Amino acid sequence: MLRLLTLLCCLTTIHPLWAACAGNDLRDTLGPQEQAKLDGLLQDAPFTEGNHWIATRGTKTLHLIGTMHLSDPRLDGPVQRLRPTIESADLLLLEMTDADEARLQEKISTDPGLLMMPDTTLPELLNEEQWDQMSEALSARGMPPFMAARFQPWYVSVLLAVPPCASAVELAEGGMDARIEAIAAEAGIPRAALEDAETIFAAFAKQPRDMQVSMMLSALVDPAISEDLFATLLASYFDEAPAEGWAVSTILAERYSPIDAEDATKILATMERELLIDRNHAWIPVLLDSLTENDRVVAAFGAAHLPGRHGVLALLDAEGFSLERLPF
Repeated sequence: MLRLLTLLCCLTTIHPLWAACAGNDLRDTLGPQEQAKLDGLLQDAPFTEGNHWIATRGTKTLHLIGTMHLSDPRLDGPVQRLRPTIESADLLLLEMTDADEARLQEKISTDPGLLMMPDTTLPELLNEEQWDQMSEALSARGMPPFMAARFQPWYVSVLLAVPPCASAVELAEGGMDARIEAIAAEAGIPRAALEDAETIFAAFAKQPRDMQVSMMLSALVDPAISEDLFATLLASYFDEAPAEGWAVSTILAERYSPIDAEDATKILATMERELLIDRNHAWIPVLLDSLTENDRVVAAFGAAHLPGRHGVLALLDAEGFSLERLPF
């Protein structure tokens, strides 16, 4: 899940891992049953393709840009093509602005409870074999296990979502959101956030601890598989297939999950509701309000928020906007 990756960039500092990722796109490895499931998930889903859309209603225009929250040289072309759109906006909306991130980092430094468990440790929640596996996975990502022992289980699942081959520096610097905000700042375009910076914390923290532990254990996949999952998600993004990217990630997570398949399915459904559906619905009033005082707004957020019946595009369509896919 691309939106999870931004948490790693803004919530903690880990030692950079300089190895380059070279995973394989797993979309061509889907078996007949998996392909049928994918086809079923996409069959009736609206707005399945496209990373750049324009929504118009009357004289108001809203550009919607699906982003990824990490750096990749393939972003250079899209960012430059989008530059005129950003520079001509009256307002830029993001999931989290630079100012919000700075405030969040300050709060984390003064309120360790946002990330830490006050009453227990991971070795106490896991059996010896599980903790050994967890320690190995964390060490491979540059995080000493003793430092992570009191992390909230949901946060450990975020750390493990990134394969060991990925550099923390590459993840944190130059993601599409950051590049778009930099262009807006240079052009003097006002920026604002779509939600409170702690929204994502609340979504995870309210999950029962046993659910969080299951989330964490489900991320304990082989490093090579983790690298392939990472590569598959990125390939879907650059193919401008956000609905496929989310659906394939769900299918592959079920394929490779080290926990019970039924439990894995429940976790994925919960995360889809908390990370995508609920937030999409909460963003619509913010987007509409932004157009009361501005004629031309650009909103940039994770591409997985765009497609589907509960996606931002379908919700705007229901509000009477005309939608058109634009070049990315």
